[in-house]
Amino acid sequence: MADSTESAVPVRLHIYDISRGMARTLSQSILGKYIEGIWHTGIVVYNEEYFFGGSGIDSCVPGGTILGQPNEVIELGSTQIPRDLFQQYLQEVGQTEFNWHKYDLFHHNCNTFSSELAKFLTGNNIPAKITDLPEEVLSTPFGQMLKPMLDNLKVHPTNRGF
Repeated sequence: MADSTESAVPVRLHIYDISRGMARTLSQSILGKYIEGIWHTGIVVYNEEYFFGGSGIDSCVPGGTILGQPNEVIELGSTQIPRDLFQQYLQEVGQTEFNWHKYDLFHHNCNTFSSELAKFLTGNNIPAKITDLPEEVLSTPFGQMLKPMLDNLKVHPTNRGF
């Protein structure tokens, strides 16, 4: 277990394109604007990957999500926050801000969580191309048409994470 006297622990952002390249190919014709991908992210720290979804905060071995290996890995810096304090933080935000009930595909998603976790651990933000994507999509006529349908989708998790 890490404590404040131990060396800094690296923090990485794993980026996955859940469209598997289709966004890059089809976005211009569907949305009227080019988007590089539809991003899912996770934060890797203490040899574990942490992410947020419809079942709340969850974790796996790095690259162990159903999406396989990440498309990109970004070094966010390092943290000196002790692992036990980090786990306590996850427990607290998992019961409040990142409770599974609060998941929203466009406004409170895995990327929101990764951004908050990156700031907590390192003080650094994740790339704007990731956090700005929902608003980019919603600013298009197709995005506006799609939003009510996606808002009506309800996620019923079987595992509620942290």
